[in-house]
Amino acid sequence: MDLIIQIFPYAIAYTIPLLIVALGGLFSERSGVVNIGLEGLMVVGGFASALTISKLQVNHQGEVWVIWVGILVAVLAGALFSLLHAFASINLHADQVISGIAINMIAGALTIFLARNITGSGNISINGITRTDIPVLKNIPILGDLFFKNTYTTTWLVIAILLVSTFVLYKTRLGLRLRACGEYPQAADAAGINVYRIRYLGVIISGAFSGLGGAIILVTYSGEFTGSVAGLGFLAIAALIFGQWKPLGILAATLFFGVATTIANVSQVIPSLAHIPPLALKLFPYVVTLIALVIFSKTSQAPKSVGVAYEKGKR
Repeated sequence: MDLIIQIFPYAIAYTIPLLIVALGGLFSERSGVVNIGLEGLMVVGGFASALTISKLQVNHQGEVWVIWVGILVAVLAGALFSLLHAFASINLHADQVISGIAINMIAGALTIFLARNITGSGNISINGITRTDIPVLKNIPILGDLFFKNTYTTTWLVIAILLVSTFVLYKTRLGLRLRACGEYPQAADAAGINVYRIRYLGVIISGAFSGLGGAIILVTYSGEFTGSVAGLGFLAIAALIFGQWKPLGILAATLFFGVATTIANVSQVIPSLAHIPPLALKLFPYVVTLIALVIFSKTSQAPKSVGVAYEKGKR
């Protein structure tokens, strides 16, 4: 039990950026637009927040508001950069997968170019946020040790976004319109819904959430922008599919990835796992995902019109 308590906060720290990025992908795909560019949008968010925080910390070292300004800038940067994908996919009717790949390539090259010209090395280091205990709740037996001790503020921000997102998708008019545009945009258009506007909104939300995910990685366990998020954007897409395009399913999938990755990273200090090759443990969540996708492929919950360009007036 002591070992679980020790590694669980690290699993949560790894899960949270995956969760928020996968939620961003959910909004985009529920509106009918595939967003393979989540990885690039995370990189843009990480770069924007790193540059903002590093500049502000020169004169405001140790002040918490600097971190939150950097996170806000990351959200805005991700949202603005996602407009490139939205315009190509929605207005130009481009292949959405190719557009997303282009976003990843542009984001990686552009941010590294800018970082090298600004810092000379391509890396931008910052001082991130520290873990804290939540008063009163930390005293709850077992749960207090697992969830309310040694935690990041950003964890609770993302959980709040998850709850709000679930409510918006299933209990509001906006959520109904968003899902309608991803299922049958022609019917949505006939009902007076502006399909283009809704799809733009879905892509912008995905960009904002991806930027937030990149910033969270930076201010929690990374502390340095290097021009890469190690494929977490693609892993978030896998979690989106594994979670069957549902918020709670995505939560379960990302938590599974977070726990599995953490165990792989600390396996050499766990006696019962020390004899298992670390590579096998790192591959485990991906192999399980592939198997699950094969098993559930015929009962997939993907929106019916996701990835299909919509042209007004055509059926």
